Order: sequence, then structure tokens, then C-alpha cells
Amino acid sequence: MREVSWNHSRLIRENLVEEVSKLKQLPGQDILVAGSCQLVNTLMQHDLIDEFRLMVFPIVVGNGKRLFRDDNVRKVLKHVETKTFCSGVTVLTYQPHRSETHNK
Repeated sequence: MREVSWNHSRLIRENLVEEVSKLKQLPGQDILVAGSCQLVNTLMQHDLIDEFRLMVFPIVVGNGKRLFRDDNVRKVLKHVETKTFCSGVTVLTYQPHRSETHNK
């Protein structure tokens, strides 16, 4: 990808952690990551995620990619909110306890 044309988008080509850290310091809206397990895991390793919004759909489709991979770090999360829509989709919102990150 050489350029992005979506509103308020920025293409990061170099140091992801450094660039996302800079973006978080700017005023403006939330940064949303949808559908990228590798990106989520990288941001999580560097404590760059302020909130997790996990969507649960009322259908079983078999197997798929795991959002959280096996590693030696356990992140303790605090439940903040649950929303269920008329479609049956449930959104679970969690925030990390920064001081309660533990090794297994």
C-alpha cells in the first residue's frame, strides 16, 4: 500500500509502536483497529491499547484465528460495559489494568 484515501487515515511504514504512540498524543478521536490480530497483539505487547471492544455474534462458524495468541504475558482486564443489540450481537468493553500486568 502506497497511500490511503480514507478520512483521517495515516499510513504507517516505519516503526509502528513509535508512530502509534505519537498518534495517541494528538487531540482527536479514538483509534480503531478492526480485524487485525497481528496489529492488536503488537499494540497490546507495548501497552498501547486503552480499551478492548469485543463483538460476540450469535452464530457458530467453526474455527478461525485467535485474537489473543499464546505468550508469556497475561493482561488483566476490567469489564466496563456490555451492550446487546436486537440482532443478538453483544459488544463487551474492557479496559486494561495497567498496574496488574503479570507474567504467567
